[in-house]
Amino acid sequence: GAFVVSEVIKLMIAKDINIKKAKVLMLGITFKENCPDIRNSRAIDIYRELEEFGTEVDVYDPWAGASEVSSEYGIKLVDSLNNEIYDAVVLSVSHKEFLNLSWKSSLKTASVIYDVKGVLDPQLIDGRL
Repeated sequence: GAFVVSEVIKLMIAKDINIKKAKVLMLGITFKENCPDIRNSRAIDIYRELEEFGTEVDVYDPWAGASEVSSEYGIKLVDSLNNEIYDAVVLSVSHKEFLNLSWKSSLKTASVIYDVKGVLDPQLIDGRL
């Protein structure tokens, strides 16, 4: 988690994004793709690290149970991707729903897209693990 967030923060700084006021979307919180299990998920480490930098983090995961995530981690999932504008997006779990998103449509022009799973087209992203 710390390494991923370090890379995301470096990319944001390179694009002159104010980290303390940044709005970040994290896609996925489950243990693995296309699975509702949140136990042993490493994605929570990314979430916690992003919070430590003072960013406002939204988490969207159509596979995770909102009440379970709230109970286990104290995180309120966003219900949908409603064209909110984000400074950065971190794809942390490669659910099938995320692979066909219109990646640039709801992002600010200076936004960062970081692909933890290495499944997105390299031309769409700013960094990958």
